Amino acid sequence: MAQISATEQPHMKQIDLTTLNLQQLGTLKQQLDQELDLFQESLTSLKIAQQKFQTSNESLECFDSSIEGKEIMVPLTGSMYVPGKLVDTSNVIIDIGTKYYVEKDIPQARSYFQRKTKFVTEQMEKIQYLGLEKSKIRDAIVEIIQLKINQQQPSQA
Repeated sequence: MAQISATEQPHMKQIDLTTLNLQQLGTLKQQLDQELDLFQESLTSLKIAQQKFQTSNESLECFDSSIEGKEIMVPLTGSMYVPGKLVDTSNVIIDIGTKYYVEKDIPQARSYFQRKTKFVTEQMEKIQYLGLEKSKIRDAIVEIIQLKINQQQPSQA
């Protein structure tokens, strides 16, 4: 799949958009629209992941020795819970992805969630930058399409 970028890259060739015909410009615009949609979907997924990591980190705030022995409801699925008792409040089991779980102490778990939140945030910033770049190119293509359509109208009249 061809890449479209406003910044010059050594492995890419530069094309003057004004030399393309309307059909080529339309195809290019459609490709950019698809890429922008993909970026938006990726941002939405990353935002959900970011919120989950932040929520998990915040939930660690209530873990201390004073809640040891208290009864809680343990989630088995998104809608099924079973009663349980807190036995060890200095360690937690965290989901590290693809159904793998690891036992960590509270400071390690906080550090893990903070690292993951930071990583996801950095990825979101990269995607937002790329999306902005692609959006500028798309706007330039739309302008050129409009210019070419306006140039064709007087010749047809």
